[in-house]
Amino acid sequence: MAKIHEIPAELRQDQGKGASRRLRHADVVPAILYGGTDKPQSIQFVHKDVFMASQHEWFYSAILDLKIDGKNQKALLRDMQRHPYKQRLLHLDFQRVNENEALKIRVPLHFLNQEKSPAGKTAGVLVTHELNEIVVSCLPRDLPEYIEVDLSELSQGDIVHLSDLKLPAGLEIPELKLGKEHDVAVVLAKLAREEVEEVVADAAPAAAAAPAKGKAPAKAAAAPAAGKAPAGKAPAAKAPAAPAKKK
Repeated sequence: MAKIHEIPAELRQDQGKGASRRLRHADVVPAILYGGTDKPQSIQFVHKDVFMASQHEWFYSAILDLKIDGKNQKALLRDMQRHPYKQRLLHLDFQRVNENEALKIRVPLHFLNQEKSPAGKTAGVLVTHELNEIVVSCLPRDLPEYIEVDLSELSQGDIVHLSDLKLPAGLEIPELKLGKEHDVAVVLAKLAREEVEEVVADAAPAAAAAPAKGKAPAKAAAAPAAGKAPAGKAPAAKAPAAPAKKK
């Protein structure tokens, strides 16, 4: 059963950029709620309340219970605008949730028991997480806050693919329906030197194509030999010798 997290909100009457700027100066975050059969609603949050919620992982993947003027509305966060360098939220987009309609959403992965696995205990083995979240499809009531990936049996050379994940009941991965080429790796366990060899192999073609460092480029044509005119040109006429002086 998915957990519900309640966040207080209010309806917003003022519209436009000027109104949004005034709200932000008053420590209020403007937002929009859309989707379903109802019209989009302009809402607002106290910055402190929604900023504290945004520090938690569940804020981005769980169903939120927006308490708008005393009425609850289930919704999912769909977009967020942050200040480029201040710890400030500028705008939020939420989508209404229908309990009877399946939804697609990104869910984080939690990797367990990696240190206890054979790969984790073997010196020189590098375990990499190729994905930290995946897109799942499910009904709202089946949406988990995260998916656990047990790596206790992971050994050197093992690869965990999307199809190897043990999903909770009611979940599916839409990407797997597109073909085997979409069954991408989630976790890799390989020797660290294999990573170095791959980097060197990738860099070799580029190094071969580049000119040798410090080597002058070949000249387009060799300089003509001394005393010989270039091909196609007549030799330059010599000036007449000066007459000898009479004694």
